[in-house]
Amino acid sequence: MAETGYAPFNRTVDKTNRVLREIEEAHGWPAERRKQSYTALRVVLHALRDRLTVEESAHLAAQLPLLIRGVYFDGWRPSVVPVKADREEFLDRVRGEIAFDYQGGTETLVKTVLQALRRHITDGEWEDVKSSMPKDLASVLP
Repeated sequence: MAETGYAPFNRTVDKTNRVLREIEEAHGWPAERRKQSYTALRVVLHALRDRLTVEESAHLAAQLPLLIRGVYFDGWRPSVVPVKADREEFLDRVRGEIAFDYQGGTETLVKTVLQALRRHITDGEWEDVKSSMPKDLASVLP
């Protein structure tokens, strides 16, 4: 457990590390690739965030662990969302922002990241997120 001197911060660091470990384990990455699991998390979060309306984005973010919520909102420009994107445009954005090689393709990476986050999000909220997406893009969300 991380020790920050403040229990809520310790918990959010631990939750974030668990999410990153899940991404690493799913891809067979050693812990030394933490920067890559973080990059994958950030890129997928930002692509998802920018596809949602401001209201839906805020609802989703409210359920994320505190540290991941900060990553989610980093650089957000609510005046320019939602950015319309179908499945291919969404995957192209993620592919274009990840500068390292990974196995399994972009869709697999996206699904892995979202699956790692999914346990922190209620079923109702997840259904709201999926229903706000075009059907072809919703199929990428676990």
